Amino acid sequence: MDDYIKDFDVWNEQKKQLEKIGQKFLFKQGEVWWCAVGVNVGEESCGKGDVFGRPVLILKKLSGKNYIGIPLSTKRKTGTWFVDVSIHGEVVSALLYQVRMFSVNRFQRRLTTLDVADFARVKEKLETLLELSSKLSPEPKPWIGGSPQK
Repeated sequence: MDDYIKDFDVWNEQKKQLEKIGQKFLFKQGEVWWCAVGVNVGEESCGKGDVFGRPVLILKKLSGKNYIGIPLSTKRKTGTWFVDVSIHGEVVSALLYQVRMFSVNRFQRRLTTLDVADFARVKEKLETLLELSSKLSPEPKPWIGGSPQK
């Protein structure tokens, strides 16, 4: 990735066009779509090619226009924030640390629906990593308001 030059200007022009899309999409949790992820900042995952695309797993449909998604990578990754899944017989890595909200305006085409077992593993690992389960999360400390005493 060291040789990769981020072309923010070209992406910004494409993003302006994506904003104008008024198409409605039928989609559901567990599907994988090729999405115009774009050129992003720092270590955020970027797309590739003419549309700055990358496969994204639909984790949770929020509305007909938005969803929580997890970008996928064809480069195998190891570590706590990754989980391997199979797409069309190829093992890819779900980039759990890149989970975020997306607009359906970024959709390019539907690729597949993730296997039920793979989708369950993604959700379970994300729940553990983000400490979303009440069994895993420590109780929040109470906030004590006011100004510090002098």
